[in-house]
Amino acid sequence: MQIGMYGLGRMGGNMARRLARRGHPPLVWNITPEPFAALSREGAVIASSIEDLVARLAPPRAVWLMLPAGEVTEAAVEAVGARLSPGDALLDGGNTHFKDDVRRAERLAARGVHYLDVGTSGGVWGLERGYCLMIGGQREVVERLRPIFEALAPGDLGIAPAGPGPFDSASPPATRRSGRTDPGPRTEVEGYLHCGPPGAGHFVKMIHNGIEYGLMQAYAEGFDILRHAGAPDLPAGQRYDLDLAAIAELWRRGSVVSSWLLDLAAGELAKDPRLDGFTGHVPDSGEGRWTVQAALEEAVPADVLAAALFARFRSRDEAAFAGKLLSALRHAFGGHAEAPAPAPDRAP
Repeated sequence: MQIGMYGLGRMGGNMARRLARRGHPPLVWNITPEPFAALSREGAVIASSIEDLVARLAPPRAVWLMLPAGEVTEAAVEAVGARLSPGDALLDGGNTHFKDDVRRAERLAARGVHYLDVGTSGGVWGLERGYCLMIGGQREVVERLRPIFEALAPGDLGIAPAGPGPFDSASPPATRRSGRTDPGPRTEVEGYLHCGPPGAGHFVKMIHNGIEYGLMQAYAEGFDILRHAGAPDLPAGQRYDLDLAAIAELWRRGSVVSSWLLDLAAGELAKDPRLDGFTGHVPDSGEGRWTVQAALEEAVPADVLAAALFARFRSRDEAAFAGKLLSALRHAFGGHAEAPAPAPDRAP
């Protein structure tokens, strides 16, 4: 199936490769030409401009944007959308805020152009593992582009569904999952899902990333406690010199806390047990903040997800001002002196 792809970074480039390998060589464009030579050797067709990209696609066209959220994507939606015709589809696979999707879909719909927001998870591993796709927009357009989603998604991994599906005819409508009664395939077991109208795909991906923040923070804190189990201020009989890499490897086998994130943590600890190659200053790409904002708008408690986001903020300040104020207050009301800064950790 023919599709255009604009944005060939770490994810966009690998998505183009995966499409080419699965029989859908994409027509691609990028602001900078560096990815062109390698992708051309792997089957992608290189466009010379946005105009050329659109002109060489047969209607009804489909152009997939894989760009950083914000102004870059906004400009690309304007540039590509202005060149599309009624019946064409524009897809955004970046981490766009779902409210922007709703606005863009309405604007493009006035010209007869369809808009799909596609929350895309898989990172740099997606080329081999496939991408989990969370899709918002018109169902008919999703159905038309099914060959593309099937090529990008992981496919059937042999994982049995957790329960009766939304299209399981053996279940009465009232008990079908998600309240969906329309006939059709269970695409979620293949790794992609039409989540709802415009914005729904990126909303689901936003919460997905918020949960990711919480899971990662839980692993980080747990392993930090393990790392300090041999601290000298603990009773001598209660100090443990633990092999974190071995524990991570152990937990991958039969443990209830096993996960792909734990697999990745085990790999990093095996390569660098003290993680000396990292500073510990952790950025956030926006979805964690948006998740907390959504929780506030819905009046839903999200203590863990909010705390995980705030932990990232704290990680960027080696001597946070809040900590300095706490020390100042302790000195002011009780004459308490600050403890000397600990020596750098040199334990193996």
